[in-house]
Amino acid sequence: MTSISLRSSAAATFKADALVIGVHGSGEVVSAVDSASADVADILGTDFVATLNELKVSPEPGHVAKIPGGGTSAAVIVVAGLGPEAEVTLEALRRASGAAARELTGKKTIAYALPASTDEQIRAVAEGALLGGYAFDRYLSKLGGPIGEVVVLTGLARSKSAKKAVNVAQTVAAAVNLARDLVNDPPNHLYPESFAKQMKTLAKTSKVTVDVMEEDALEAKGYGGMLGVGKGSQRPPRLVTLSYTPRGARTHLAFVGKGITFDSGGLSIKPANAMVTMKCDMAGAAAVAAATFAIAELELPVRVTAYACLAENMPSGDATRPGDVLTMYGGKTVEVLNTDAEGRLVLADGITTALAREPDLIVDVATLTGACVVALGNKMSGVFSNDPVLHEALASTAETAGELMWPMPIPEDVKEKVKTTKIADLSQHNPEPWGGASYAAGFLREFVPEGMPWAHLDIAGPAFNSGDAEGYTPKGGTGAAVRTLVQLAVERSR
Repeated sequence: MTSISLRSSAAATFKADALVIGVHGSGEVVSAVDSASADVADILGTDFVATLNELKVSPEPGHVAKIPGGGTSAAVIVVAGLGPEAEVTLEALRRASGAAARELTGKKTIAYALPASTDEQIRAVAEGALLGGYAFDRYLSKLGGPIGEVVVLTGLARSKSAKKAVNVAQTVAAAVNLARDLVNDPPNHLYPESFAKQMKTLAKTSKVTVDVMEEDALEAKGYGGMLGVGKGSQRPPRLVTLSYTPRGARTHLAFVGKGITFDSGGLSIKPANAMVTMKCDMAGAAAVAAATFAIAELELPVRVTAYACLAENMPSGDATRPGDVLTMYGGKTVEVLNTDAEGRLVLADGITTALAREPDLIVDVATLTGACVVALGNKMSGVFSNDPVLHEALASTAETAGELMWPMPIPEDVKEKVKTTKIADLSQHNPEPWGGASYAAGFLREFVPEGMPWAHLDIAGPAFNSGDAEGYTPKGGTGAAVRTLVQLAVERSR
């Protein structure tokens, strides 16, 4: 496990396997070395900036280049872009730090001489390093090994608040990386029962308590959505409830996560190439679980109850058919028209379950619709809500946490569309080929009573990165929404 420490040493003389310095500029032109690395630039010569431009080093956030350590005490220098000098954002720091860490996996000691003159900057550098240094290697016979130690060079090395910022970074990054591990685990290893067992194991060293509802109990209590989705699989569904109940809690947050450990589409089966990444369809459940453990570790005065709604969606002779009617937990009936729109069914059962504990706010998280990816791309989540203030606030909360989310509408006509069926209370699937993300959110809204603030985060785009790693984002599971949920708890604890 990578450790993090703060030191007040000069960058050029600190002995490390690698030293990370920052440069400013725009486009393809480096204009200056960041002031935190000024002593390094002095040692490497007055033509250092010109040399970087000759080497075509990019100053854009997330871009890095390796050069020899020269006269410094580091074996290697990693030059990380920070963007224009007047615009060094926390996100630019995270991306620079993370991109450098990805280039330095396996190094024993990395020193970061990036802007770190505030607690927020220190946290961003530390968080980026831990997120960027992530690797999922449990099934590899040859391991590269994690970074041994990250040292953030700062004048605040003895500050208690700076040390607290590092601890927060470690806790949040560990939660994101836990969610990434869960998403990356192959579906023959991670399924409803094994997911539940992992939560039980993690709870042994946490202030979180875990309760698991198995198939017989789900059947007895009428969880028609979860049972309907899981009918085609030999691995039955589970409802995992994670509870953190600190003394003096100022509010009660309920998180509900979609946990389809593999989504074949059921009888409405997906094309083969669309199934390749469908182990990631439990990213919502991974996010709410990981965030709950982080909130408990941070000892925030907020009560959290999270529900991981776990099922495997498979085709078989027992599978739910298009045209079937399911009776959901709580009694509403739903006509199933497409078994590949299964996430909303398990979430509806979870939302209804959450209502019984009378939370102040419900947030569900799900890789719910391809339509949201069409609308917003693969790096941004959609935010839907029944509460205008919450709708706007969550996007701001996400930005503070370093995630991209955008408020999306649930048009008025959706309320009628979800009731177009003649044989049940609700129609599960959109009758039109457009507006699928809004329709799914409108369907879920039918399970939320008037007066209960609710938000739905559709993370279908950013939950899994099928492309190349960039910044602090690895290939594969990303841990999307974890940081936003933790930041939401921070804000509600004030």
